[in-house]
Amino acid sequence: MRWISSAFRRLRASRCQGELPVGALEGLQTRISYRFRDPHLLIQALKHRSYVYAHQGRGVEANERLEYLGDAVLDLIVAEFLYRRFQDRREGDLTQMKSLVVSRSVLSHRARSIDLGDFILLSQEERKAGSDGVQSSILSDSFEAVIGAMYLDGGLKTARRFVERVVLHDFEELHRQEDFINFKSMLLEHTQGIGSGHPRYQVQEEEGPDHDKVFGVEVTITGETLGSGRGRSKKEAQQNAARDALQKLGQL
Repeated sequence: MRWISSAFRRLRASRCQGELPVGALEGLQTRISYRFRDPHLLIQALKHRSYVYAHQGRGVEANERLEYLGDAVLDLIVAEFLYRRFQDRREGDLTQMKSLVVSRSVLSHRARSIDLGDFILLSQEERKAGSDGVQSSILSDSFEAVIGAMYLDGGLKTARRFVERVVLHDFEELHRQEDFINFKSMLLEHTQGIGSGHPRYQVQEEEGPDHDKVFGVEVTITGETLGSGRGRSKKEAQQNAARDALQKLGQL
């Protein structure tokens, strides 16, 4: 009976592979160091809704359900890792560290490290929209969907091995890289924690031509200016202003 089971798995894999370039399914499984018992789960994890709708499919066939599951599994694994690793840290500190690890910027970076964008199934229009590759939001969502698929196929132990190897292996280094830190989120959490409400960001200056503008932003808390920052976009300037405020508040 073993040969029948093996033949069935090969048949199923060949059917799934029809939606990907030849050898892609094998290539991705090599990159994630896991071979699926049910390859259909991996294929579904790669199906962006634009691809499904372009092929007259139903929305439920896209990877969003697996993304929902993978997000919860990732949260659990990262939360447990931080809980065990930092036994002297308070809940707020652990929450902030977790928000960094599971942020869109970090997850899209992790997705690029395994070339996930080469395997995501997109409509032609959606793929063209990402001028420099697959959009970060799609990469991070698909990365979580793959985690969800691995959990369903191999259980929590399998998902944990993947997350520890690809996401958590350089946590200490990641925690020092300011490119991934959301200073606005950190400032908001701090001000809410001390009962000061929401920080307010206001553009104070704009310099340069439209194609090369530099913005200057100030952040105020309960009417008091606590930080300022400059950047080539309002978002960048706000991040720098929040960072400046956190430094002055002794939070960095």
